[in-house]
Amino acid sequence: MPSSARPSLRRARVASLVPGLAVVAAGVAVAVWLGSVQSVLGSLVIALLLGVLLGNSGRYTPALRPGVTAGTKKLLRAGVVLLGLQLALPDIVALGLPVLGLIIACVALSYIATLQLGLRLGLTRAGATLMAAGFSICGASAIAGLQGVVDADDDETAGAVAMVTLYGSLMIVVLPVLGGLLGLREDRFGLWAGLAVHEVAQVVAVAGTAGATALAVATVVKLGRVLMLAPVAAVASLGERRRAAAPAGVHRPVAARDADPEDLRGPARPKVSSPPVVPLFVLGFLAMVAVRSLGILPDPALEGSRTLTTILLAAGMFGLGAGIDLRRLARTGRRFAVVGALSTVLLAGGSLLGVLLLA
Repeated sequence: MPSSARPSLRRARVASLVPGLAVVAAGVAVAVWLGSVQSVLGSLVIALLLGVLLGNSGRYTPALRPGVTAGTKKLLRAGVVLLGLQLALPDIVALGLPVLGLIIACVALSYIATLQLGLRLGLTRAGATLMAAGFSICGASAIAGLQGVVDADDDETAGAVAMVTLYGSLMIVVLPVLGGLLGLREDRFGLWAGLAVHEVAQVVAVAGTAGATALAVATVVKLGRVLMLAPVAAVASLGERRRAAAPAGVHRPVAARDADPEDLRGPARPKVSSPPVVPLFVLGFLAMVAVRSLGILPDPALEGSRTLTTILLAAGMFGLGAGIDLRRLARTGRRFAVVGALSTVLLAGGSLLGVLLLA
C-alpha cells in the first residue's frame, strides 16, 4: 500500500467508529447518572442493560457496531486495573487477623462451591467461573475481570451479571430484616453485609440501614473481598493454561506405542495459545493497590480515578450488552438463576456463621 494512502485509510477507520462511540458515550452518561441517584442498581449494571436494549431493539445498525464494540475487553481490563486505586492495604490489615481469615475463607469456599454447582447444573466452565467470581468477590467488576481470562461469551457474562444484580438486590431487603431479628450489633451486621452482599453499591445500601459504624466496617470488609480478585484471576488463568495444554499429554493406547511414529501423527493440529500465568491486568491491579497504599496520591486524584474507573467499566459493559441475544439468554437463564440462588444462600449462611463465631 502506498504510504500516501495510509493516512486516508486511518481517517476512514476512525470515521467508522464515531457513530458507535457517540452512542456508547451517551449510554455511559445515562448509566452513571442513574447509578448516582439510587443504590439498587450500579452504573455498570445499568450500562449493560442499556447495551442489551440497543442490541435487541432493531436499531443496532451495522454503522454503529464498530464503534460500540471497539476495545470492549480493553476498556473492561483498564477499569479493573484502576479499581486497585480504591484499595488501601493498611485499612484492610487494620481489620485484624480473625476478620482477614474470615474474608479469605468466605471467598474461597463460596468460589469453589459456586463453581462446582455451576458445573453440576449444566453451565459451561466459563459461565460457572463468572458466577463464582461475581458472587464471591465483587459482582460485575469481578465478572468483567474474569470474562477475558476464561474466554466467556457475551451471553454468559450477561447471565452472571443479571444474577448478581437480582440476588444482590434481594439482599438489600432481606439482610436488614434478618439482622434485626438476630439482634446483631451494628459492627457485626456491617461485617456480615461486607461478607455476604455481592456488589459494592449493594453493600453500602444494606449496611447504611444500620448506621455509620456498620457502613464503615462493611465497606472495608467488602474492599478486602475485592482484593481477592488478583489471586482468583491468577488461579483461573493457571487452570486455563493447564486445560489448553492437556491434549499434548494424552496417552496413546498400548497397542499403538510400537507403531511407526509417521502413522501416528495424523493431521497437524493448530497450536492453541495459552493464557499468561498472571494476566497483565492483574499485575496492573496490584500495582495500583501498591500506589494507593503508599498514600502518595492526593484526594482529588483518587476521586478522579473512581470516576474514570466507573466510566471505563461502564463503556465496556455497554459494548458487551449490545452483543447479547435475549432469546438465546432466556434459554439458559434458569440454570444461572438456580446457581445464583444456591450460591447466595450458601454465602449468606456461611458468612453469618463466621460472624457469630467471632462475636
